[in-house]
Amino acid sequence: MQTTNDSSQEEIFSKVLRAGRRTYFFDVRETKASDYYLTITESKKFTNDDGSFYFKKHKIYLYKEDFSDFAAILTEMTDFIIHERGAEVISERHQKDYKPNQEEAEISPSAKSFSDLNFKDI
Repeated sequence: MQTTNDSSQEEIFSKVLRAGRRTYFFDVRETKASDYYLTITESKKFTNDDGSFYFKKHKIYLYKEDFSDFAAILTEMTDFIIHERGAEVISERHQKDYKPNQEEAEISPSAKSFSDLNFKDI
């Protein structure tokens, strides 16, 4: 967390959320009219074929007049997702570097291959 009182600094207050290959930066900044606004930056790390990496960034500017509506919709959307799909996080399974735990790695013999299927049994 960074807090500065120096008016020459553009960032007034900052927080960082690291989430896997993504990092979210929350920064309070000051307008030329000496009012505050919020920027939310998503930075995602990508790897090139040669092993080098780069970041893609996306930024949202949020002004005070939109805080209430933004927070209400964000809460509504997150509540909907949790209500519909639960709080369990399953998205790691879709990550490029995901490694299954022991339970997921153990697949029943009947699920491993369908070659043993005999149509006479049906």
